[in-house]
Amino acid sequence: MAQRPILQYPDPRLRERSAPVTAFDAGLEQLVDDLLDTLFATDAIGLSAPQIDDRRRVLVTDPTAERTDPQIYVNPEITGRAMPGIVEESCLSLPGVVGNVIRRTRVRVRAQDRAGAPFERELEGMAAVSLQHEIDHLDGKLFIDRLSPIRRLLFFASQKAKARRATG
Repeated sequence: MAQRPILQYPDPRLRERSAPVTAFDAGLEQLVDDLLDTLFATDAIGLSAPQIDDRRRVLVTDPTAERTDPQIYVNPEITGRAMPGIVEESCLSLPGVVGNVIRRTRVRVRAQDRAGAPFERELEGMAAVSLQHEIDHLDGKLFIDRLSPIRRLLFFASQKAKARRATG
C-alpha cells in the first residue's frame, strides 16, 4: 500500500481513455490499495486510476467525513440517471479550480468489486456526483469540459496567462 502522485492538468495522460479490467489479481489489489491510500491523504471524496497514471477502469469514493465507507468500483457503468442539478465541483488534478456543472444527483451503477463480483447500486447526492466525476476521468474527461462556455473560456485564458508568466 502506498500513496501515489496525482497527475496534474494539463498532463495529456489525463485525457486518455481507460481500459476495462480483465485480471482480478494481486496487481489490481495493489492498485485499489494505492487509490485508497492516496484518496485518504487528501480532502477529496473520490479518485480514479488515471489520476495516478494507471489506465484501468477503477475508481474509489468515500463521501463520509470520517472516511468510514470506502467504495470500490471496477469497470463501472451508469445504467440509470435522474434528478439533474447544478453542483460545485473541484478536482485533485486541477488544484484551485472550482466550478458549477450540471450533474445527475441520482444514478444507478453496475460495476464489479475488487474480486470481480458484479453488483448494482443506487446513489444519491454527492455520492452520485462523485461517481460521475470519476467515471469521466476513466473516459478521459475532466470536469472543466462540463463548465459553461464562458467559464471554460475564462479557465483556458487563465491557463495561457499562467503559462506565459512561467516562461518569462
